[in-house]
Amino acid sequence: MSQPSAQLAGWSAFLDRFGRVLAPVLVGAALLGVWQYLVSVVQVDDVLLPSPARIWEEWEANTGPIREAAGITGTNALAGLAFGSVLGVVLAGIAAAARWFEGMLASVVAALAVVPIVALAPVLNSMFGADSEFGRRAVAAIAAFVPVYINTVRGLRQTTPLHRDLMSTYASTRWQTFRTLTLPSAAPYVLTGVRVASSLAVISALVAEYFGGPRGGLGAFISTSAATSRYALAWAYVGAAIVLGLAAYVATVLLERLVQWRLPAGGS
Repeated sequence: MSQPSAQLAGWSAFLDRFGRVLAPVLVGAALLGVWQYLVSVVQVDDVLLPSPARIWEEWEANTGPIREAAGITGTNALAGLAFGSVLGVVLAGIAAAARWFEGMLASVVAALAVVPIVALAPVLNSMFGADSEFGRRAVAAIAAFVPVYINTVRGLRQTTPLHRDLMSTYASTRWQTFRTLTLPSAAPYVLTGVRVASSLAVISALVAEYFGGPRGGLGAFISTSAATSRYALAWAYVGAAIVLGLAAYVATVLLERLVQWRLPAGGS
């Protein structure tokens, strides 16, 4: 490749990466501009839509409570994500090795995939008591379990009989086959499941906080603020929930890239 072509390819790659970062920022700024226009020019009632400036004022005035509530929700979501992911990977490993187990578990997974959080959360909160966070974490774990399980089962079955026979001809042990063949093939699917589950865990923990349990968490404060007509403060808590969800998503994306980089053959 000639030097001008290499430079052109380098600039193209740089602009592509820069555009992927800049585009969401521009879209967000445009939405904020439309939002402010609706409030300032169209005169949308503050009850229906508080201005971004008013919401920011509430955020600054309540930074401590917002941070504490986000910590509670984040802890519940993280605990649910960790437990649900581990359980999903373990059961998927068994299901991939035994078809009868997968068939037995299929109806349970299908039921968990469609169970409404708004119906499940108050039941679990009542079961485990008003002073326990376990109900909220259980809801987050159930939400995280389904995508991790489904993706892991699919990933573990990506290796073909031809690949396994080839490893056998090299007299590879089961561990060597798993490390060099099964794991690199399954890892992208597992990590995709965890990435999807991270957002679901945050949403589920947030929704579960509406329906009892200990005082605290973003969901509880959103509900309380709206009930007392402090709508700008409620939107400030909503903004914190959005930041928490984005942080969970970005963390799992970084984890995905790190794990794939460390896998055999460069993680590809």
